Amino acid sequence: MQQAYFVYILAARKDGPIYAGATNDLHNRVEQHRSGAVAAHTRKYAIHTLVWFEVHETLEAALTRERTIKRWRRAWKINLIEERNPEWLDISTEIPL
Repeated sequence: MQQAYFVYILAARKDGPIYAGATNDLHNRVEQHRSGAVAAHTRKYAIHTLVWFEVHETLEAALTRERTIKRWRRAWKINLIEERNPEWLDISTEIPL
């Protein structure tokens, strides 16, 4: 099985604080955010809900996409989330194994 890389967005609530990141183990990374083990921003603002992610085949592609999204205006990030998840529901059960 080929390694997968993920770009993801977590949110505190709909239209609330958000965080974008990249990882090769999305299950573990979401749990780290939820436990407060990483990223002071997500801990401070209780950003724990996985609201969007996409899969990439290479680390370079994932990191490039992450940097692009982080530079986007907030409205663009919200549009990205709402295209696939208009209610901002937790989609962590949709992470591929």
